[in-house]
Amino acid sequence: MENKSYSDNIIATLCYVKKRDKVLMLHRVKKENDIHQGKYNGLGGKLEKGETPYECVIREVKEESGLSIKNPVLKGILNFPDFDGKNNWIVFVYLSDKFSGNIIKSAEGNLEWVGVKNILNLPLWEGDKIFLKEVFKKKSFFYGTFYYRKNRLIKYRFQTLNK
Repeated sequence: MENKSYSDNIIATLCYVKKRDKVLMLHRVKKENDIHQGKYNGLGGKLEKGETPYECVIREVKEESGLSIKNPVLKGILNFPDFDGKNNWIVFVYLSDKFSGNIIKSAEGNLEWVGVKNILNLPLWEGDKIFLKEVFKKKSFFYGTFYYRKNRLIKYRFQTLNK
């Protein structure tokens, strides 16, 4: 019988930091056994105990990039059942275009400013190519569920709401 419990949820954040027509992406090439190896991703990570997603995204962007973001906007909520083979990942996706500080060297990979128009040409997770089209739209909020098996997208549900 399949376990329907939510006790194996991992709550995480993902942030796309935008500067004019570019977005800061992390090319995941430095960590061993990284499920994201070779892919480009936004910045983010897991919530710590007692932390809100909003607090988490600010902390994670600072840790991974050195940048202090202000007023990140929640753009969507995504669910990745069994993404890593065992956990259900719930991810709060943010966009931020207000920040200060200088970019540091990340232990996770190489930080690169990429043109927003070029982002879908990068090596991304297949599902990212679906929701990233909505991240940069002004009045869009989205939610979805993306099912992966052996690092391949096998099915998904995705919906946008216009605010």
